[in-house]
Parts: sequence; C-alpha cells; structure tokens
Amino acid sequence: MGAVHGVYLKYVGLSAVSFAGYHFVIGSFGPLEPLPLASSFSDGVRILATSSSSSDDASSLSSSSLLPLARAATAAMLSYSTFLNGTIAVLFQLRRGMSLIGKDTKKGTIPLWSYVLLFPFHGPTYAYTYLHTKMGKMRPPSAAPSSDESHRKKNDDEHEQQKVPVPVASQVQPGWWVGGCYSHEIQLPMQQPWAGIVDLTVEFPEKCRANTLNYLCLPTWDGVPCSPEQLEEAAVFCMEARKDWIRWWKQNYSRGGNDNAVDLADPQKQSMQQQQTEQLI
Repeated sequence: MGAVHGVYLKYVGLSAVSFAGYHFVIGSFGPLEPLPLASSFSDGVRILATSSSSSDDASSLSSSSLLPLARAATAAMLSYSTFLNGTIAVLFQLRRGMSLIGKDTKKGTIPLWSYVLLFPFHGPTYAYTYLHTKMGKMRPPSAAPSSDESHRKKNDDEHEQQKVPVPVASQVQPGWWVGGCYSHEIQLPMQQPWAGIVDLTVEFPEKCRANTLNYLCLPTWDGVPCSPEQLEEAAVFCMEARKDWIRWWKQNYSRGGNDNAVDLADPQKQSMQQQQTEQLI
C-alpha cells in the first residue's frame, strides 16, 4: 500500500508544476511569445463579430485568434490547479478541511460536483493511486539477514529479484484486513459480506459499501491520523460489527439454513468451520 508520510508533498509538487506550467503557457519563459491575457477574450469576441469576404482571410483570422484563447484557457486551468492543490497541501498540514471534498459519510460516495469542481485534485490522485496499485512492487516479508556481510548482500540481491505486486489489502490478523481503495477486488468465499468497514479516506468512494454489514466513515487526509475519539469510535464499531457478522453467519449458514450448512453435530466439521469463520471475520 505504500508509505503515507509526507503525502502532502505530492500536492505541493502538483501546485509547483502547475505554477511553472502556467508561466510557460503565458510566455513568461520558453519559446512562446508573451500572451496578452487582457486582450484574449476580446479577440475571441471579434471572431464572432467580424465577417470577411475571403475564406482565406477568415481561416487566418480564426487560427490566429483561437490560439491565444486556447492558451488563455490552459493558463486559467493551471492557475486554478496551482491554487487548489496548494490549498489542499496546507489543509493536510493543518489537519482540517476534509469536508471540502464533499464525501457522503453515510453512503461512502463522492458527489459529481466534487469531481467537476475539484478535477485538478481528483485527476492526479486517481492516476497516481491506480499506477501505484497496478504497477507498484514491494519486497515480501523476509527473515532477518545473516550476520555475515557477504551473505547479507546476497540476501538483499535475492530480495530485489523477488519483489511482488503491492496487495490491494493485507490481512494483519486472522479476519482483520487493512486495504486501500481497490479492496473491493478481494472476493470472499461463498459471496459472504464484510462484517464492517472503517473508511478513513476522504478522496475515494467506498466500493465495498454494498457488500458490508456495517459501515463507518471517518474521512481524513491521507497520512493524517484519526483523533483519539475517532479511534475509540472505530474500536467500538469493529467489536459490534464482529458480533453482527456472527449473528448473520448463524442465520444464513447454520444447520438447515441452506445448502452450504455445516453439520454442527460433527466435531471435526465444526472445528473446520470455526477456523474458516475466524479467517473471514
């Protein structure tokens, strides 16, 4: 899943790149001529108001007037991206402003207006997360290296060659998982639901929402910890969700409940079923 410390630096970088791109587009440096921003709009209006007797003149006028308009539009977008991502980086540090994204804490969804108005934030965030998840590699857990220096170097070389894809979720204890926004790709046996999900993201919708018995959303910026009160709330939620899942299991998979029922009178089958249950909840 990757490290989360210093995540705000991504948005500092986005703001800086957008700022540089803005000045490049308006011609502050580089091969482009300085853009007369004040006259760009009036040039565009002139396209609509001017008639020409020659098609060549009309084509020349359109091309010469549309280019400044395109540059002006691009400059405006980059200027907005500079402001937006810079503001979000500051909010990361202040640990405030999570409601800016507009996530629905009951449904776990992101509204359409957020994607439209905050596209310079959502676009790079989704792109980075997708590439990191689908193309990222990590070292698998390994034993402590040998005290011999040569053996240690050999082990390190072997570990470099044994990198594995970054998992969408990791089971940290039997039945307890920590995952990212692609955790919905995990398929539980027999189409069973998750007992509960504690959603800590503010920028991603919860795609497992429809397949969980309980849902708690504590939206925080990536890398920003929850408050002690939120941690207490999440701990109580997890315990209650576990109880709900056990009740759900008994109702749906107890003897006579369906074709997947387990004969609880058989000690061996009961033990196997208990082990499977502990792995799921």
